[in-house]
Amino acid sequence: MDGVDFEKYLGHLFRSQGYKAEVTQASGDYGADLVLSKDGKRVVVQAKRYSKNVGLKAVQEVHGAIAHYRATAGWVVTNRDYTDQAYKLAKSNGVRLIGRDELVEMLLQMRERQP
Repeated sequence: MDGVDFEKYLGHLFRSQGYKAEVTQASGDYGADLVLSKDGKRVVVQAKRYSKNVGLKAVQEVHGAIAHYRATAGWVVTNRDYTDQAYKLAKSNGVRLIGRDELVEMLLQMRERQP
């Protein structure tokens, strides 16, 4: 699965949780790969399908996307984990980090809900 397929798959995952999910254009996305809407709230998501831990650049990108997309929150989702720097920056900027373990749990819950 490449990065674009990962973004589309995350869109499917978040739709299963009741979000309206829009995948942004592949390049020039202003730091958001997905824009989620639910209950009057808007969330921008930076998706990172990596072979190593995600660094602070992804946190910086999604934080910048919050204002651009007029979102109420920013999340970074990865199939891996995050560096210590990414954790620190996310905490100080209110960015939610969803790593491998939480992502697997979300996927298992999605499978349980499907008939």
